[in-house]
Amino acid sequence: MNTDRIRIWNGALAALAVTTALSTSVLADENDDAKTRTPIEHLVVIFFENHTFDNYFATYPNAANPKGEPQFVATDDTPTVNGLTAGLLTNNPNVANPQRLDRVASDLVTCSNDHGYTDEQKAVDSGLMDNFNLLSCTDNLSLDYYDGNTVTALWNYAQHFALNDNSFGSTFGPSTPGALNLASGETHAIGTLKTLGNTTGDVLLAPYNTIIGDPDPIYDDCGSPDQAGFEANGALDNHNVGDLLNRKGVTWGWFQGGFTPTSVIAGKAVCNATTVGHPGVDPANPADPIHKPISAYSAHHNPFMYYLHSANPHHLPPTSAANVGKTDQAMHQYELSLFFDAVDNGRMPAVSYLKPARAQDDHPSNSDPLSAQMFLVDTINHLQRSRYWAETAVIIAWDDSDGWYDHVTGPILNPSNVPSVDVVAGTTCGTPAAGAYLGRCGYGPRLPLLVVSPWAKLNFVDHTTTDQTSILRFIEDNWSLGHIDDLDHPSGTTAGQTSFDQLAGSLDNMFDFANEPRRERLFLDDLTGQVIDSD
Repeated sequence: MNTDRIRIWNGALAALAVTTALSTSVLADENDDAKTRTPIEHLVVIFFENHTFDNYFATYPNAANPKGEPQFVATDDTPTVNGLTAGLLTNNPNVANPQRLDRVASDLVTCSNDHGYTDEQKAVDSGLMDNFNLLSCTDNLSLDYYDGNTVTALWNYAQHFALNDNSFGSTFGPSTPGALNLASGETHAIGTLKTLGNTTGDVLLAPYNTIIGDPDPIYDDCGSPDQAGFEANGALDNHNVGDLLNRKGVTWGWFQGGFTPTSVIAGKAVCNATTVGHPGVDPANPADPIHKPISAYSAHHNPFMYYLHSANPHHLPPTSAANVGKTDQAMHQYELSLFFDAVDNGRMPAVSYLKPARAQDDHPSNSDPLSAQMFLVDTINHLQRSRYWAETAVIIAWDDSDGWYDHVTGPILNPSNVPSVDVVAGTTCGTPAAGAYLGRCGYGPRLPLLVVSPWAKLNFVDHTTTDQTSILRFIEDNWSLGHIDDLDHPSGTTAGQTSFDQLAGSLDNMFDFANEPRRERLFLDDLTGQVIDSD
């Protein structure tokens, strides 16, 4: 164990005892944020990429614990999850049985499986869950899973805080639908869906004005030629959670790695920053890295760039450090480092979305579980040392499944019947209501969801049915913002099924607001995911 790290954390704990003496009322006086429904005055959403619940928690809380790997031993009172049973591990309905993936480079740095809107529905096969091999990018990779010897930090956070084993993508499909659902619960263009490039077929359902693939946002200088976005169209312009927060005067920000331009050419921002992930399978041997530097910024991971009225096309910085979280030329979109600066300098926004640089965003092919773990642990350790911790909740969520196997199918709460596109039930995704927006079949795959907070229940597994817009709904309700459709539709009109926030299950069961916040702080090692200290 690294004794220098322990001394650092012990020193931080001593400082923490002083800083947390500040009352939440004092902190509230430092900003103009609206009164909250719960004790959560600061919400941080860490939005990772491309893993299912079974891919990360299939055998929780039981890890294989091979020699030489970080060990994980659960407490005796750990609740069980709806993971892979002995039958599913040894007699799986797919063409092969799931295999445990290890911390070796070949298991960590994998290709990215097929996770298209229609193909994910084909894998479900009317609820039989037996076609996932069709999604594998190599052999039967999509069926496999990690355990607590690799995603050790996630399992330790589940031990000390709250985990949900019944949370789903709002719809099927890849990153862009997941990001848009997080921000608005709506992948259909209420008004005009403006497009450039080849955005047809499995990217955009043009006749239905719905995004099902990964076009880059049209209002982003750093995007690709294949782009789409929601163009202003009077009262029917699409809206997002930022509009609700702005209307109430609540500070917020989207913080993403690589957002700051490396240059400006003919007035257009260029985002060529690069970063590197985990230094290697053996942290003691960084001279032989498993990752090389890769581009940091991904345009289609930034949902707010798809909206004309909320985009920051040229990636302009805030006019001052004091303006982070407030409306100015940055339009609430920032380089990731500005979040930590705001936390350290008493300017933490009420609502913050964190998107790691691609090397640490957990997306197979450009990232891996250990690289993502480094970002996650460093961030939560940092927040626990801050003056804000007593009033903060961190939600850890993922944008899509990457085609990884999960044995649970979610309820279809938003039917769709686009021919040859919606096939989750064979030839359709249920029967939509008259006037409903199509190409939004959901719920999609089951995804991990955790809450880390002094207010989170201890070693708790929540079975409440939730989805990506449950996060949106928590924000709406906690700050009394109203709902997306309050902005999208003129009073007295309806237009079929709109934002998924209307359907979202509550996150409240993952919290304990009836008692005082827990004093426990859990510091982990960012390389091993193991506990360094807990007070």
